[in-house]
Order: sequence, then C-alpha cells, then structure tokens
Amino acid sequence: MPMPTAERLLRVLHIEDSELDHQLIMAQLRRAGLKIELERIDSLAEVSRALTQPWDALISDYNLPGFSGLVVLDMLKASKRLLPFILVSGEIGEDTAVAAMRTGASDYLLKKDLARLAPALLHAIEACESERARIEADAELIKSKQRLHELAGHLQTSVEMERAAIAREIHDDVGGSLTALKFDLAWIQRHAKDAGVLQRAASALETVTGAIEASQRIMQNLRPAILEQGLVAAVQWMAARFERRTGTVVTLRCSSENEMQLPAGVPLVAYRTAQEALTNISKHAHASRVDIDLSVDSGVLTLEVSDNGVGIAPGALAKARSFGIRGLHERAATVGGWVDLSSNNKGVSLILSVPLQMESLDFAGVEEGQPLVQAVAESGAAAGWVQP
Repeated sequence: MPMPTAERLLRVLHIEDSELDHQLIMAQLRRAGLKIELERIDSLAEVSRALTQPWDALISDYNLPGFSGLVVLDMLKASKRLLPFILVSGEIGEDTAVAAMRTGASDYLLKKDLARLAPALLHAIEACESERARIEADAELIKSKQRLHELAGHLQTSVEMERAAIAREIHDDVGGSLTALKFDLAWIQRHAKDAGVLQRAASALETVTGAIEASQRIMQNLRPAILEQGLVAAVQWMAARFERRTGTVVTLRCSSENEMQLPAGVPLVAYRTAQEALTNISKHAHASRVDIDLSVDSGVLTLEVSDNGVGIAPGALAKARSFGIRGLHERAATVGGWVDLSSNNKGVSLILSVPLQMESLDFAGVEEGQPLVQAVAESGAAAGWVQP
C-alpha cells in the first residue's frame, strides 16, 4: 500500500528568483508537517534541464527575470509530463489566474496567503496521482481488450482448423466406408434370391444413402467447399438451400462475381456471418421473408441480411451470455470489419462491413481457404438472438 502523500518525502521544484521567498515557502511547508525537498532555480535553461528529473510537483513564481510562470507551464506541457503545477505570486490578476488554470495549472495563490500552500500542494499531488493511475488503468484496459481480441481470433482459427480436420476424417474414413458398404449392399441386392433378403438389402441401401447425404451435409457445414466457386456462388447456394429447407422466401441481390476481388479471409468471414444470420432466423425469427444484399462499393464489402420476423427483445443484446453477437463482432474484427445489428417489431437487420484496402486488414492467422467461425458462440449455444 503506498505511503500517504503527507508522510512521504516530496521532491518539489521551485522556480523563484528570490531566495527570501524561497526560504519563506520552505518554512511554511515544513511548518505544515510536510517532509519536503525544495530545489530553487530561476532561469529557463535550468527549467529545461530540471524537467528531465523526477519531481512530485512544481511551484512557480509568476514574475521572473525575462519570463513568466506561464512560460514554465507551457514548457511543462510540452514535456508531456503529468505533474502538479502551482502558481504563486505577490500580485496576480484575476484574468491571469483564470488563464493559468485553463492552461493546466493545478492551483494559484498569493504570497500573502501561504498558509493555503501546503493543503493546495497535497491536493494537487493527490489529484495528479489519481489521474496518472486512471491513465495507466485505461492503457491496461486497452491492452487487455487487445489480448482478448487476439485470443478470440486464435480460438476462432483453432476451432475452424479442427472443423476442417473433422471434415477430412468424415470424407476419408466415414464417407469412404459408407460408400464401400453401399456397393456391397447393392451387390447383395443384385445377387440375392430370397425376398426377405432383398427387402432388407433395399432398406439398408436406403439407410446408407441417407447416411452418406448426412455426412456430406455435415462436411459442407464444417468446411464449405462451395466457397471455392466464389463468395457470390456460395451465398446463392446457401440462400437456395435455406429457402428449400425452411420454406422462407429469400430474395438475394449480389454484385457480379467480377466486381468482387476480395482479399483472402474476407469471403470466409462473410459466408460464416450470413450462415449465422440465417441459422438464427430459422431458430428464432418466425419470418416469412429474408432479404440478402451483397455488394462492393467504394472499396467496402457490405453484406446485409434482414428478415420480417419478430425482432429481438429489448435488452437481449445486453445479456451476459449473448455470445452469438460477440462472435459476429470478433469474426468481423479479424479482417478489419464490423457488424451493425438493429431490430424493431418488423424484424432484424444485420450488416457486415469490411474495408477491402489491404493495409486495414488483420487476418489473425487466417489462411487461404480457411473459414473463420464463432468459437465462443458455439460454446454458448448460439445465444445471440434468443427470444425470451
């Protein structure tokens, strides 16, 4: 625990041309019970040198040979050091005092009122230390947010890599085994004579065919191969599939494929964002219509997914476990983009915006052909758009 200001040794720089006034101020501070080391200087050259040293505060006369206390204050501000500055003068006008306070002085007082100097000095030092602590806390908070952002990006990338590995295993092992089993069942069906065996073989073939289709669907969700045909083709395929599966009317408006020259990683982020939006619409929106707009304009990729459903309940986005929405923001941030989400009683509109200038992008370890996913959102069961 830090020592109270009034009990520790204070190093104070005193800019004063009168040795007598210097001794009076030192005596006044010591009489107030302060442990103080007060060093006097009286030239701008000495001020410039002294400002490189550690001090707890500065006390300056206003009228000095060839310069004023406000010049010292300007030098302190130029040094970028956060130190208390108290202006002391035999005579100082109200306008000058106000100007000094506006410029950044901690306090001002007249030399005939030195009894107020000790409490003013302690108050100024404590206020300055509080401000310094606040600045350090803010800087640490920014670092913490950046570390969390980097961690979220790492988790998203790691989860997507695991998805890709699982998709490969399903394709190579499960898919291959199911296909071989289908061939064997077809052979049995062709060569069997018994009606019961034929019936069982046909039923097994139907089951295996369904399992193959399911494995292909799972692989597509895990690693969308359709993206190799381009973002427009992938969104068109996704929209058609959603419409077929849910019966919800989907209207899609896209720029032509030739207009979308997208950096690596951006198509994957846009695809996953659209996928998450459609998933939440199917679960919670009770919508009869979905509009998807995908365009590039003025160097910015924009994806908007809107519906005419029930919207998001007030306060739902502020829930502590709204991981789905957080996942959308984190995913967009990995490519330098952002997500805007709005809702009313006529539905929800989600807009992903990504600047396409290469210098603005932060791919956070994303490789070509490697989608980004909402790692945190999955652990939270896609809680972002849940209706109460």
